[in-house]
Amino acid sequence: MKKILNKSEKKIILLGNEAIVRGALESGVEFVSTYPGTPASEIGDIFASLKIKNNFYFEYSTNEKIALEAGMGASFSGLKTLVIMKNFGINVCLDALGPFCYTGSKGAAVIVVADDPSCHSSAQWEENTRGISYLVYIPTLEPSDPQECKDFIKKAFEISEKFKTPVMLRTTTRVAHQRAPVKLGKIVMGQTHGFFAKEPKKWVTMPPRVLEMKKELLEKIKKIKEFSERSPINQIDGGLTPATFAKSDLGIICSGISYLYIKEALKELNLNLPVLKLGFFYPLPEEKIKKFIKPFKKVLAVEELESYIEREIQCLAKNVNPKLEIHGKNFLPEVDELKPEIIISAITKILNINYKLPVARANNLQIPKRTPRLCPDCPYWFIFAAIKKAIDIKKVIFGGDIGCYMLAGLAPINMQDYLFCMGSSIGIAHGIKKASNQKLISFIGDATFFHSGIPSLINAIHNQSNPLIIIMDNQTTAMTGHQPHPGIKNDNLPIIKIENIVKSCGVKNLKILDPAKDSEEFIKTIKEFFKKKEVSVIISRRACARLKS
Repeated sequence: MKKILNKSEKKIILLGNEAIVRGALESGVEFVSTYPGTPASEIGDIFASLKIKNNFYFEYSTNEKIALEAGMGASFSGLKTLVIMKNFGINVCLDALGPFCYTGSKGAAVIVVADDPSCHSSAQWEENTRGISYLVYIPTLEPSDPQECKDFIKKAFEISEKFKTPVMLRTTTRVAHQRAPVKLGKIVMGQTHGFFAKEPKKWVTMPPRVLEMKKELLEKIKKIKEFSERSPINQIDGGLTPATFAKSDLGIICSGISYLYIKEALKELNLNLPVLKLGFFYPLPEEKIKKFIKPFKKVLAVEELESYIEREIQCLAKNVNPKLEIHGKNFLPEVDELKPEIIISAITKILNINYKLPVARANNLQIPKRTPRLCPDCPYWFIFAAIKKAIDIKKVIFGGDIGCYMLAGLAPINMQDYLFCMGSSIGIAHGIKKASNQKLISFIGDATFFHSGIPSLINAIHNQSNPLIIIMDNQTTAMTGHQPHPGIKNDNLPIIKIENIVKSCGVKNLKILDPAKDSEEFIKTIKEFFKKKEVSVIISRRACARLKS
């Protein structure tokens, strides 16, 4: 990652995630915490590779809530803090995020959240994190390309420092994994030592003080909205000025990656329409939007997933342009990513342009469909093979969790009956066992067990359930890029053994097996543990095949 540390102030090609790292370094970041999750994984991985070369602290935390809480502690101690996660991670840390917005920060605090429209790597649901901005009143910026990733992360630190509040930078897969030239600035060296000042009225969220904090937060948001109105990251594109807007039949408002789709669509149509690009998603610059929409007869709001901006325009137009024809989700989908072809279709319909999209020759190709598969020599193959030999899988419920073993739900394995979120394989298994007498096996990975499986295990034991739990210990966080976790060697940090946790929770039926070397014992153990009336655990320990390659 030498290019990330490039000292010359020139342009280099960077991934969106790489540009975020560079922007944080140029901001003098001092504390970085993360739980790996695609499409944000590379950010933490790069910091991990740089940590001995720069003056900042970095950690892979056990889960996103803990990452945020660690970041909060660092921020309360005056350090410039960055916390990184994927979209589902913000749900995990929501209990801490809400109060954090109430108390505000001491050192600047930025939270990077990467959404995944189209569910490329987020199978459970197509989450739109932007709604959380309104829920917890957190200022939110949306970059559209790698240059803005670098610039906006710096802007986020500036806003956080100015207003003493956490700020969210929301990216998407197409922003995080996009490559483009980025103009570099100067790297600023931070420090790793802060000081926590005892100020209970500032950091303790208890009534009646918590209600005062909310009032203070709302006043702060008003000031940030005024700041947003003046911010250059909200800009009008298209080579037009407000005086010439009336000559255009249509104005476009967008944020994030939608801007690039619009540019490509307008180029294809040979149109020069005014576009208001909102770098600030929350709080929105309402006065700037009002001024923009006032001269138009028609406006198109372009945004992926739910129509947050479109609804805001509808409210604002009532006073400044009540006859305004507002378009958005009547032409654009709420499901899946946008693409230039969709924008072209919307614009041509609104403006009654006769335009036929060229048919790509690739559309006529008959490409054989192939579902994702586990890697050759993956240890999980041996586990599923043993299960099929040990029991009649048609008579057993299989609980899935988040990790490579999710692929067990597809052919040729076909062993997954439910899948929801991190740690839920055990939690749901307990409920099914309490509600029925059916046989059940729940799968959970080693990293996922540390993330959120332990409380579910404790609950199942305490409330006397009896699922068979197979902990798929492949000695890494494989699905997101082989990051470390507390159960494996990582620098000089102590190793927390999964079996010690399981034993201390009171599990009596426990075996540690290598699914390849101990295949016969694996089959025998499954048969034996199926007869038990209490929780049983098999730790299937064999390193990920890719660690050996």
